[in-house]
Amino acid sequence: MDVPSPLSSPPGRAGAVPGPVRWPEPSGVNGGVSAPVHLPSDISGRTSGGGQLPPHPGGHPVTRAPEYRTDHAYEHPGLSPAAEADRAAGRGALDAEGYPLPSPAGASSASSAPSEQSAPSGAGGPAGSSGDTAATAPASADPRAAAPPTGAPVRRCVFCAVGPVSRDAYCETCGKAQPRERDHMETALDAVAAVSDRGLRHHRNEDAYAVAAAALPDGSPAVVAIVCDGVSSASRPDEASLAASRAASECALDLLPRGVHPQQAMHRAIVAASEAVNALAEEDPTAGDGGSAHQNAPACTVVGAIVVGELLVIGWVGDSRAYWVPADRAAPSARLTEDDSWAAQMVAAGLMSEAEAYADERAHAITGWLGADAYELEPHTVSFKPDRAGVVVVCTDGLWNYAESAQDMAAVLATDAGRQPLAAARALVSHALEGGGHDNVTVALVPFPAPGQGAGSA
Repeated sequence: MDVPSPLSSPPGRAGAVPGPVRWPEPSGVNGGVSAPVHLPSDISGRTSGGGQLPPHPGGHPVTRAPEYRTDHAYEHPGLSPAAEADRAAGRGALDAEGYPLPSPAGASSASSAPSEQSAPSGAGGPAGSSGDTAATAPASADPRAAAPPTGAPVRRCVFCAVGPVSRDAYCETCGKAQPRERDHMETALDAVAAVSDRGLRHHRNEDAYAVAAAALPDGSPAVVAIVCDGVSSASRPDEASLAASRAASECALDLLPRGVHPQQAMHRAIVAASEAVNALAEEDPTAGDGGSAHQNAPACTVVGAIVVGELLVIGWVGDSRAYWVPADRAAPSARLTEDDSWAAQMVAAGLMSEAEAYADERAHAITGWLGADAYELEPHTVSFKPDRAGVVVVCTDGLWNYAESAQDMAAVLATDAGRQPLAAARALVSHALEGGGHDNVTVALVPFPAPGQGAGSA
């Protein structure tokens, strides 16, 4: 069981957090009430409505017949052993399918979208790309692969560095598919770092993230990390995750500097993410079966963390997770989220043990997600007040499938993650890829307290 037994703690002042910022009384529905702050030993926290979370990872008891959707990793058809070896070695892409939404643009140091470490722009190739032996694809004869307009820069192949790249992202000289912008992404700020990788089985990266820092009204820092996982069985999952991560981050960055309570900001950020995903379905109402925007609509999960002074706020919908790993590894680690999944509901209902539920083939069928066809939106938010330094791990199931318990996650997280979050995030992604990389892998690491702050007191 990941979460230590809660200890009694003095009641907090509803709607107020000790510190330089006097938070206003939160208002709103289903998540607008601030929870008291807690010690890490009281890591079960409180729900967004102010009530106690269940003491087990099963979540709330089943009160209605749950609606499920599966999110199985896409197995690329007909992949040869040579191509699989090339992909495992980081050489090339499996196909050249593009993304309708533009890649995250570079931003200021206060707010950053993913940097495209594998972006195909420029003539130079990635380290170790010389002498590549990846399986080649025939040069495209598609008339759409027309020459660029006169005066436009010519995009060169990242492998041979000579051939021009056609509009369908194949080199016209060596025929190789070019890496896509979201195959591998990394972002590092002073107070947070994130890494996302397509993995070894998916044909594209359907995860997305956004990390940022903002200033509160009194000038103190706030750190935001959002991670989203597109539902592979839905239409346009890559667009859903990207739209949700951007919308949630932008909403939080708008609210926090105006003095909105961090837990209320998290709730509203998740609502904004949901609205952004719903809008995708309305843009293309024929994408669903039978022409309905609410059938097989774009969908994704979301999990986020906000660090403000002595307060840590977590919010989520779906089965993406957040973990707490203290700097002192002798102290207990904890999982901070409860999955919206079939397995979690079976455990909550007392129908299966946790081991039995997660061994079932239906374990990862999710019961909560963002999307126009979701049964209802139920954002979860919790707040904590750790009394010691540590790191918050915010990730998709592409990582936690290879380090499921809090103890497992602590074991694979570098001990210097608080000082070097980017290097530690890279190592976590490598751990998942070495374990098989059966899904997209995305993780954001948020050191607590934020750089320049002292640890919270008990």
